[in-house]
Amino acid sequence: MFVYLSKKVAIPNGTRLRTIAWNNDQGWIACGGENGLLKVLKLEAPTGNVAEGQGGTVERSKDGSASVTNLSMNQTLEGHNGAVVVSTWNSQHRKLTTSDENGLIIVWILYKGMWYEEMINNRNKSVVTDMHWDKDGNKICIAYEDGAVIVGSVDGNRLWSQELKVPLTHLSWTPDGQRILFATQSGELHLYDGQGVFMSKVPVYCHDTDRTTSVTAMDWYNGSNGYDDKRAPAFAVSFDNGKIQLIRDVNDDAPIIIDTVMRQLNLRWNHNGTILAVSGVQSVRNIQGEEKEVSLVQFYDPFGQFLRSMKVPGKRITALSWESTGLRIALAVDSFIYFANIRPDYKWAFFSENILAYAYFRPERQENLMTFWNTKTNEKFVKLINKPLLITSYKEHCLVVTKSPDEEIDRYVLTVANAIGTALETKEIEFEPKFVAINKHGAFAASTDLMLYWPFRNVGSTKLLALEALRRTEVRERVFHIDAVQNAGDGPTNVEMAALLKRGPSSDPIEYITVSDTILIVARQSGQLLQFLLPSVTLENKYASPFRPKHLGLNCNSTQLAIVDASGVLNIMTIESRNVTRQPSGGLVGAGSHSSIKNTTSGALSNFERRDVWDIRWSDDDPDLFAVTEKMRMYVFRGLEPEEPISCTGYICSFDNLCIKTAVLDEILQQPLAPSKEHIMIVETKSLRDTRSILAQVGLADAFRFVEENSHSRLWKLIVDAALEQQEYAMAQSALVKLADYPGIQFVKRIQKLDDKQKQKAEIALYFGQYDVAEKLYLDMDRKDLAIELREKIGDWFRVVQLIKSGGGTDDILLERAWNHIGDYYYERQKWAQAATYYAQGRNYERLVECYYIIEDYERLEKLVFLLPDSSVLLRDIGEKFAAVGMNDQAVQAYVKAGDIKAAVDASVYINQVSLSQAMSLLLVITHGTMRGQWATAIELAQKYQIQEIQALLSQYAAGLLSENKRTEVIDLYRKANYCQKSAKLLSELAADAAKARKTPLIVKKLHVLAALEVERYHHLTKVDRGGFGVATATLDGLLAEDAKTGIDSRFLDNAWRGAEAYHFLMLAQRQFYAGDAEAAVKTTLHLREFEDLIEPKAIYSLLALVGFHSKRFGVCSKAFAKLESLPDLTPEEAEQYEDLAITIFGKYRPQDRKGCDSPCTNCGSMLQDTDTYCNECHVIYPTCIASGQPIYDSVHFMCQVCKHRAIDTEISGMSCCPLCHTPL
Repeated sequence: MFVYLSKKVAIPNGTRLRTIAWNNDQGWIACGGENGLLKVLKLEAPTGNVAEGQGGTVERSKDGSASVTNLSMNQTLEGHNGAVVVSTWNSQHRKLTTSDENGLIIVWILYKGMWYEEMINNRNKSVVTDMHWDKDGNKICIAYEDGAVIVGSVDGNRLWSQELKVPLTHLSWTPDGQRILFATQSGELHLYDGQGVFMSKVPVYCHDTDRTTSVTAMDWYNGSNGYDDKRAPAFAVSFDNGKIQLIRDVNDDAPIIIDTVMRQLNLRWNHNGTILAVSGVQSVRNIQGEEKEVSLVQFYDPFGQFLRSMKVPGKRITALSWESTGLRIALAVDSFIYFANIRPDYKWAFFSENILAYAYFRPERQENLMTFWNTKTNEKFVKLINKPLLITSYKEHCLVVTKSPDEEIDRYVLTVANAIGTALETKEIEFEPKFVAINKHGAFAASTDLMLYWPFRNVGSTKLLALEALRRTEVRERVFHIDAVQNAGDGPTNVEMAALLKRGPSSDPIEYITVSDTILIVARQSGQLLQFLLPSVTLENKYASPFRPKHLGLNCNSTQLAIVDASGVLNIMTIESRNVTRQPSGGLVGAGSHSSIKNTTSGALSNFERRDVWDIRWSDDDPDLFAVTEKMRMYVFRGLEPEEPISCTGYICSFDNLCIKTAVLDEILQQPLAPSKEHIMIVETKSLRDTRSILAQVGLADAFRFVEENSHSRLWKLIVDAALEQQEYAMAQSALVKLADYPGIQFVKRIQKLDDKQKQKAEIALYFGQYDVAEKLYLDMDRKDLAIELREKIGDWFRVVQLIKSGGGTDDILLERAWNHIGDYYYERQKWAQAATYYAQGRNYERLVECYYIIEDYERLEKLVFLLPDSSVLLRDIGEKFAAVGMNDQAVQAYVKAGDIKAAVDASVYINQVSLSQAMSLLLVITHGTMRGQWATAIELAQKYQIQEIQALLSQYAAGLLSENKRTEVIDLYRKANYCQKSAKLLSELAADAAKARKTPLIVKKLHVLAALEVERYHHLTKVDRGGFGVATATLDGLLAEDAKTGIDSRFLDNAWRGAEAYHFLMLAQRQFYAGDAEAAVKTTLHLREFEDLIEPKAIYSLLALVGFHSKRFGVCSKAFAKLESLPDLTPEEAEQYEDLAITIFGKYRPQDRKGCDSPCTNCGSMLQDTDTYCNECHVIYPTCIASGQPIYDSVHFMCQVCKHRAIDTEISGMSCCPLCHTPL
């Protein structure tokens, strides 16, 4: 928080003030002093803008500031002769009660805008030392110096009185209004009930042992605005020795003691009990060593933590009082009233360009909430959270620190949330963070002595952020003690957390942390600044500064650091980053290693200083530009030169593109559930304002020159816009060059090429987002197509429909798309009936089904069944919807049309409770003509429910198709009926026919593969029917069942892959030969000798002779020629040709293979040729590699899980699927 004096009001004739009280309802200020002085004042803002707050109305200026200028009322009340020493307000009944040093008590009432006496009381025996109304304003307790106590009602009747026999100095009602606490002159605290009966003494822990200590002030927060923390003390009492005791209730045996080192103390809680203001006098020494007294106001939180102090002119502060919102405090100092403004440390953050997140406490419901408000769209997402402690943000994420829900343990939760408040990642820690920061590497949390780096994983909402998250290298979490920074590069693990927590507090605690994408700065109480390199969290530099930092800020390139000290003085320090190298062990060292930092360097402080600074923000795109808020003014600095100040008390949200966005949180948090866009303000820098002014008043050329002298991308964008508006394309192009905007340059060139000035204007209007203007220009040019295209691009589908229907032809496809988009518009807003109307016109049946079901229009939903084709997947969805509401006939109708017979049976049984056989019989009759695609389900159901007619029906239908030579349809029929052996046989026959018709080998192979896959499926289904896999008996039973069920030759079922192998090796050999690998082609072709019943022998041995010749295996080539010459169907001409060719070849080459082609058998060691797959000695058969055609001699190799064929690992390693059956690997 930050506090500064904002106004001073002088009392006439120099009359010394003794009391001051600020009304919490209407803002009246009562001040009393010597010579019977009593005034009622009221402050007004110059604009008269009034906002409703929790405690009543609060006057504000347009910028939301709590600044005060004039007095709307200044009434002197006559009636007291002696000095007015006590004043108190009854806010509920709008009454003022005052008392003077003669004991005279006057109750004042407001009538027609003026204050008048209502009643007077004078006991004439003693002086009133204190008096207070209870929380409800119905009773007042008056304490006299001689120990007399009177309790009266609001109408002036005495309820009871008592003589306590001890001198009294102060009193306070308990929050429940049932008890009264009195302070005696001896410094004791006595508790009485509401009828004046003594209950107990409250222990006091602030007494001095050598003298009597008296009470100077006490105040009990009554809880009218709720308790932010139920454990927080609410009663404060001060003593003349400068100490303050804070207690939670009268039985608190562990109070908090504060030594203010001041005298003449007075104190008051703010409106919600979160800040305690303490005024007093303190002795200080000046530079010359002379001692003098100064008046101070110190501020503490409920747990006694010091927050801020403020020096006040004058000799003594005799009284103080808070405004109802806690944003101002009034001080009675000598003969003046000083007003101080409070800038609270709200828990808030601004991120993702437009999201303002803020946490607050709702006293009426005793809960903490956090609102994520999109300031652009005005959307709000409210989240219930546990007690929030700190909030910060970075780009598209915010970091929220909360107390753990388990109040029994002191743990704290770090939560990374997105723009709608959804938690992306959380972490629980064991120490209380006092400072947090976040950047692209992770989150940082620090207590006064411990530092945590948490490299959380997040996925950005944009593609670039998501890619960055994926590319990020794994960095481990680090936690360390600030006094052990030399070990920060190594980073202890979480296992050592217990040891860190046991370590004593640092003698030089952490005061603040700030972070950029490259460095982390940690400020300590002594003024020392530690600079860490990120993401390694390696110590890089140490700086010494003469300040006690309270706030830090790094510029966008991490070269300058803004330091605001405890008194609000701003200084700028230049920082540096050294090179960092990597050790072989992987750690980061160099300038960052602690061993290399022997001395702390003095930071290069600039000759710059500003006072009363409470907010600062560097520009995100200019390292020399920053904005500073001092009291109620904002200054923008370029370098160190300030621009003219702007009146503003909003908190700075962002600073980029020469615009500063501020949020008036004082006003927003008055009504946190209904924030107004009026409280988000945009402040432009002087260069931006001047550029606009020159463009408007001077001209484009002068503005161009001005921007050249004050170059910035935002200013060049203004020049581009102005040049395009004036159609000065050359200047627009020059500005775009400055921006390095290549698409913009292309746009300018494109519109320059347009021969129509109107079209140029339309394109420029579209560039500026002036869609109505662009559309009108297009329509004036009779280019409705361009107008429609424009509306399509911006998603204005209502206007697209209007333009299409306006005449000149209709594009049905575009119209349907427009109807669907309009339907989506209503669908997203849950206006189902309107959406259905447009979906029907756009033929979007999927969404139409949903809308009809939601609005329960089952009649139209039933009609939709007849409109949909049989293959539509929506029919099953419609059937499920009808079944869900018990509409059996409609559900069965939809299922039957979809062909889902099983679902139809289940629906009939479930809904109507009919027998299964009745349902099946009914469905078989219904689906006799439409069962083509669902034979598998039909057979399954027939077997399940013992319906015998289904197999005869299937055979009859298949025979009819075969008679019409529709073999492919029969194959499909058998496949769907799970008659795999029959479909496999038909596929094999198709393959044989294709081979006879000399179709390409690839087609023949595919047919053989399909046949083999059907056989594999047949084996699979047979095993399933017999009870499972992996059991020998089940496998044997399955094989026996296969022989019993099918009349097909079992050799076909056992060698289903033989046809696929034949044509696979044929194509493989040809590919190898044409690839120049004749040696591999020989090995592959030799396998074809086993398939003479599938491939013509002439083709096999011709290919073998060819590849044998080219591989110089003349022995193989000779045998191939011999086989060719002995073919039985060879004509004499062909035999003569083969003979001549053989004589030509073997007349030149000897018919034997070249040496070096042998390899040993892996079983017995005898030598084998590299083409052999069988050992004649040990009778071992070696498999053939389906990827290369070579024999596989290695025991470890690949085997396909589908076709069970094998391959050498090195040959198949680069393939994505099995070469034979093409199953993905």
